[in-house]
Amino acid sequence: METRELTIRKREGVGKGPARRLRRAGEVPAILYGGAQPVNIAVAPRDIYRLIHGHEGSTQLLSVSFADTGESRMAIIRDLQYDPVSENLIHVDLQEVAMDRAIQVSVAVHHVGEAVGVKETFGILEMILREVQVSCLPGNIPAVLDADVSGLHIGDVLTVKDLKAPEGVRILNDPNQAVATVAPPAAEEAAAPSAAPAEAVATAAEPEVLTERKPKDEKEGDEKKK
Repeated sequence: METRELTIRKREGVGKGPARRLRRAGEVPAILYGGAQPVNIAVAPRDIYRLIHGHEGSTQLLSVSFADTGESRMAIIRDLQYDPVSENLIHVDLQEVAMDRAIQVSVAVHHVGEAVGVKETFGILEMILREVQVSCLPGNIPAVLDADVSGLHIGDVLTVKDLKAPEGVRILNDPNQAVATVAPPAAEEAAAPSAAPAEAVATAAEPEVLTERKPKDEKEGDEKKK
């Protein structure tokens, strides 16, 4: 797989105060672990956004270089933490890796092809699983795994065991876990009720006039005639 580059620098001080000052300076605190001992570092958020843009769900192999010494190590982004309100990046976890040791990482799943059930019977393709966990050497991490949905009819399900992983890559998910399916087309909207029943209800709701009340003068005139 392609190796991306990331520049990092060692940082002094830990805790909320130094972290706030670091963020005001345009960087975020981070940690590089997996080597002889963890190293507190700082990275530029824009560099992290550049790396992950278009690669959501997949793990990338990085060559991380220390700005002050030029020392380089191989690593992956293991975790990103965001502020729940502003959604700004606030912390990065990097894991150093050995190129001869297998690691477990996530890989995005993308569908390819057009499902028969969509093309011929207007079904709806539903992607149920967007990423899988795999085990492989760092140099063999796939950029993405393709899910060929072209043979799916309405009601068919593509499962993890149908995915084809590259040589040296082992998928760790349950083989029977659903990846994609084709659902029936959306039901047509129910026909609007006819106007006749509505008119009948309106008529029934109107009070019936049983007798016509006569003015008082006419009533007295009728009684004198009797």
